[in-house]
Amino acid sequence: MGIKNFQGNHIGKEPVAAEKITVRDFMTEDITTFKKGESILDVMETLVKLGISGGPVVDSHNELIGIISEGDCIKQIAESRYYNQPMEATNVEDYMIKDVETVSPDMHLFDLANKFLTLKIRRFPVCHENKLIGLVSQKSVLKTALALHGHSW
Repeated sequence: MGIKNFQGNHIGKEPVAAEKITVRDFMTEDITTFKKGESILDVMETLVKLGISGGPVVDSHNELIGIISEGDCIKQIAESRYYNQPMEATNVEDYMIKDVETVSPDMHLFDLANKFLTLKIRRFPVCHENKLIGLVSQKSVLKTALALHGHSW
């Protein structure tokens, strides 16, 4: 009775084929979004209240038009102080990033990991037919990879 492999016996676990895992399988669908025209102050309050570091900005058709982060809000704080402007006078679209990198729900896990490394971005909006359908983060890639560990790579 020789050793056949070193992976051990995964009793009760179905093998998961890593080559079949796509963004759709592990993206977050229940996400906080911001609307065009929303005040930057409201955005800041939401970020702090929910303990999140940013979120997508969508139009009335749920199409992605930008992304806003804590850093974008901090920029607004610094500028409002410098120019002596009230924070309520600015909207999310004045500070959001408009040229947003997105991913497809059909993108493979390993391609997504490479895109994270290449672009040095912490999260990507997931869009299908120009509609925002989810969000995927570096942490979700790590969790998925850990769940697959020992099965196929």
